[in-house]
Amino acid sequence: MKSFNTYRLGEIAQIVDGSLIGNDDFEINRLAIDSRTLVLANKSLFFALVGERHNGHDYIKDLYQKGIRAFVVSENINHDEFEDCNFILVPDSLKALQQLGAYHRQKFSYPVIAITGSNGKTIVKEWLYQMLNPFFRIVRSPKSYNSQVGVPISVWQMSKEDEIGIFEAGISMPNEMVNLQSIIQPTIGIFTHLGSAHRENFKDSRSLLLEKLKLFEHCDCIIYCSDDAMVDQEIVCRYEEHKKLLSWSKTQEASLQVISETADGKFTNIKALFKGEIREINLPFCDIASIENAMHCWLCLIHLGLSDKKIADGLSELQAVAMRLELKEGQNNCLLINDFYNSDLGSLSIALDLINQHAQGRKKTIILSDILQSGFKTQDLYSQVAELVSLKKVDKIVGIGDKLSSQAKQFECESIFYPTTEAFLKAFDSNGYKNEIILIRGARNFRFERISSALQYKAHRTILEVNMTAMVHNLNYFRSLLKPKTKLMVMVKAFSYGSGSSEIANLLQYHRVDYLAVAIADEGVELRTDGISTPIVVMNPELHSFETMIDYHLEPEIYSLSVLKSFELVLKSSGLKNYPIHLKLDTGMYRMGFNDSEIEELIAYLKDNSFFHIRSIFSHLSGSDEEIHDDYTESQIEKLKAWSNQICSAFTYKIDRHILNTAGIERFPEAQFEMVRLGIGLYGVSATKQDQLMNVSTLKTTISQVKWVDEGQTVGYSRKGKLTKKSRIGIIPIGYADGFNRRLSNGVGEVVVNGQNAPVVGNICMDMCMIDLTDIKAEEGDSAIIFGDDYPLSEIAKKLDTIPYEILTTVSRRVKRIYFQE
Repeated sequence: MKSFNTYRLGEIAQIVDGSLIGNDDFEINRLAIDSRTLVLANKSLFFALVGERHNGHDYIKDLYQKGIRAFVVSENINHDEFEDCNFILVPDSLKALQQLGAYHRQKFSYPVIAITGSNGKTIVKEWLYQMLNPFFRIVRSPKSYNSQVGVPISVWQMSKEDEIGIFEAGISMPNEMVNLQSIIQPTIGIFTHLGSAHRENFKDSRSLLLEKLKLFEHCDCIIYCSDDAMVDQEIVCRYEEHKKLLSWSKTQEASLQVISETADGKFTNIKALFKGEIREINLPFCDIASIENAMHCWLCLIHLGLSDKKIADGLSELQAVAMRLELKEGQNNCLLINDFYNSDLGSLSIALDLINQHAQGRKKTIILSDILQSGFKTQDLYSQVAELVSLKKVDKIVGIGDKLSSQAKQFECESIFYPTTEAFLKAFDSNGYKNEIILIRGARNFRFERISSALQYKAHRTILEVNMTAMVHNLNYFRSLLKPKTKLMVMVKAFSYGSGSSEIANLLQYHRVDYLAVAIADEGVELRTDGISTPIVVMNPELHSFETMIDYHLEPEIYSLSVLKSFELVLKSSGLKNYPIHLKLDTGMYRMGFNDSEIEELIAYLKDNSFFHIRSIFSHLSGSDEEIHDDYTESQIEKLKAWSNQICSAFTYKIDRHILNTAGIERFPEAQFEMVRLGIGLYGVSATKQDQLMNVSTLKTTISQVKWVDEGQTVGYSRKGKLTKKSRIGIIPIGYADGFNRRLSNGVGEVVVNGQNAPVVGNICMDMCMIDLTDIKAEEGDSAIIFGDDYPLSEIAKKLDTIPYEILTTVSRRVKRIYFQE
């Protein structure tokens, strides 16, 4: 069984140049940086990292209650509050984490491969793992742990049982790579590709390249593609004299020179020269990126001394790397997390963290196959799996495979085992799975997609994909614009702009936003029922919903004295006092809210009123997204400032204020007050900085049928789609009942099929529409994108003379939402 890395705190204090307050001999074998994903607290050392928007020191009390007794801190802590606790005080907790990682790396002398580049790092790493794992014990970065924090956590996994290490290194700012180099200390370097990612933080592409190349300063060998002239020139100039350089090329002489490349639609045959001999491989991919990634792997395997047969066999059997985990709606109120094709032990912990993140009261179940080619003895391997399942508080395991079944006694939770996937499906009863979150995780040859299909809620083939990773990126972008103490309220009204309320709210709660906001009480009740505990503001409270709001701890917007008095009557009958409320002022939207003539009366009513506690005072901007309205926006901001000061001065407690929406956050940073409200920006729409955001939602469907229709014929209702030539017509199962606006009929709208725009033909029907595929190579079963990365929301909004909000919020609830996260 793989040993854990055990260190004494006294030893660690010396390594990181820290001062230890506590027991020198206290032992730890795990590192922790996130209070939400804690495992085995009593053996963990928590690093209290400090960032622009977070401070790990804020969670020490919570972690202490969870059982952690060892901390690395950079702020003075009153250790008298924490009995039997140990603290290592350092100037910089991140630097200490990196120092510990670098020290630990020095203990091992086996080959370490480091991979950097703008794209392809994770795929190259995972493919090398797939091909080397049958012959070596491999330690590698979990998922994409390639940052200043992720790299030392990855390197900490190294142990004496391993034979090769494979780690990613990613940078976004100058002078970062030297830190990662000192931690990984690679012996073999792979440079995948130079692209534009993070280019904005560097003077030019060459500056970005030179920063990345610092990773290879002490490598013995560097592997790269010499077809990029600048990459080739810089690597040769810097390293040719004292390192082994292995290049591959399609256009010029290289260590591995491609002489032919033939694709047949599914496979690519490549012949190449290496040391004067022709070598041949077959790849189960045809796209350019996959071929380039595979070439890097091929050259690395040659360098490591694998035989031509082992290399050819491994490359021909490469499996697509699942870069994302899919969350889908299952039957009987179940939520499915599809992680099939991943079955290794290293990333199981990450997948189980995702279960805990999204469980929200559901029973936690994992369907797991045999873990293949792990390098561990069967009993030792499943002992570790059983420990993880127990530590992550999984309620039930369904094991599939002979080896896993043979270790059934190791699992203490509810369990059932089957020898094969076929045996599971034969015994499957959907009624046996109710109100559960189910992680489906298995090796490729177990074909767990069949299990997912059996558990999945059956809906038609039109889906809305929601990219949770992109949403977190957008959230972090807007947080980067805020002052450190500015709070963040996020709008999740209207079914989270069509993206799905509970799933989005759960993600936002996990990332610790300060408030959520809904339009009506029923939306807040749904979130509370699904386990959301973050404070929730109801922006449009109705009088009949006040009792419900109290029952579910929802905080109302109060926009008039009549509403205030009505809510007071309900509070009196409930016997509640100091109930949180949010006062809405009308500074110029002329919608709901108090105006300036009502301020004194409002203060008088609230001044000595024990039933209310004012949490915030706020207003809405009318035109913050357009420069032409800036003077008006400034006047609204000044009104809020003056009126809120008048109110705040009448109370002894602190009251937050907020007026900025998404566009306001970007354009009026001086008006952040104590809080801001993020809306459409979370979903990837910006008034000024669209290039900083990632698309979150993709509405897509599948071509149901393709047929030729003669010239002069008409397509669709009312015979509006008259054909001027013989045309190839595709039928797709999406209509105006799904949110595909009927005004996009007759060539106004279009969808993207295989990278080309296909115009809508005729009138859009309730449940389907027709598209022109005459000049597009497309078949039944191909995807049609309504909006997404290749066809942004803004394009449809322009055609309809509306805003992206409307497009998103009109996507029907009958369209199945699929959530995924990289």
